[in-house]
Amino acid sequence: MSANRNLHQAKSNKKDEFYTQLVDIENELRHYTEHFRGKVVYCNCDDPRVSNFFHYFAYNFRVLGLKKLITTCYKNQQMDMFSQHDAEKAIWLEYDGTENETGVPSVEDIGIHYLEGDGDFRSAECIELLKQADIVVTNPPFSLFREYVAQLIEYDKQFLIIGNKNAITYKELFPLIKENKLWVGVTSMSRDMLFDLPEEYAQELRETKKEGSAYKIVDGVVKGRSQSMWFTNLDHKKRHEELILWKRYSPEEYPTYDNYNAIEVSKTAEIPMDWDGAMGVPITFLNKHNPEQFEIVGLCWLLLRDMGAGESMFKINGKRKYRRIVIRQKKR
Repeated sequence: MSANRNLHQAKSNKKDEFYTQLVDIENELRHYTEHFRGKVVYCNCDDPRVSNFFHYFAYNFRVLGLKKLITTCYKNQQMDMFSQHDAEKAIWLEYDGTENETGVPSVEDIGIHYLEGDGDFRSAECIELLKQADIVVTNPPFSLFREYVAQLIEYDKQFLIIGNKNAITYKELFPLIKENKLWVGVTSMSRDMLFDLPEEYAQELRETKKEGSAYKIVDGVVKGRSQSMWFTNLDHKKRHEELILWKRYSPEEYPTYDNYNAIEVSKTAEIPMDWDGAMGVPITFLNKHNPEQFEIVGLCWLLLRDMGAGESMFKINGKRKYRRIVIRQKKR
């Protein structure tokens, strides 16, 4: 399948038609202000006409001390797809902080350029723009998340992006987490992330899905609900907070798995302080992971695969446990 065809399919996938709310961007990005000073920020999956990422960086350009803001998006092929604007040509925008007297960037302040191609983030044109960037910040299509992250790693870019929580368990991504090349953002994985939707899709959700599952209604407006979280390689203070351990190990409370030599810890808050061996913890442990305090050993299905076990889940008394990350306390 060609890359262009693959992207067309991704764009038509309803899961990719979610627009990040400004409040979620503000709540996360306020923890990284020191990273942006003097940097070139690239938003390469964002139509600036509707993208809150573009709005955030353009309106806070001076406060953050940015050097330049570059934005590109995939060429729209039909109405109500991503930007709700029909564009015959893909464009890229460049903003260097030039402002009128109001301090708010206008169309005249922003350099608008046309791309020769369709704006695919993997195209040669967009890769050349990527090379100029210091930090990439966006909400890429979930269906292309593996490929998107691989490109960021290949070009050694810093990034702060939104992805599906299941991406943690991808065989392409988890090794990056294990090797401290990628980690979760400040916003808790358990927090509900809501997204703005195209009107047509919002109506479809109301007619076919249950409220509270695929969508929620906030002040009369349908918001898409997605199992989403922030992924980054920008350091933040929360990542170095020490988890206070208070419980002690007992074999009754912390049984060993049937098919792997580690104990089961069903809640991150109940990690035993006096256990030095391997332990399986919920994926949400990553919210509390301090790389100075814990070592990540592996992910259950990858560890079992490497053992040739023919299973994907740890078991206790024959019962499968949900996906677990195996960790070990570092010696002090």
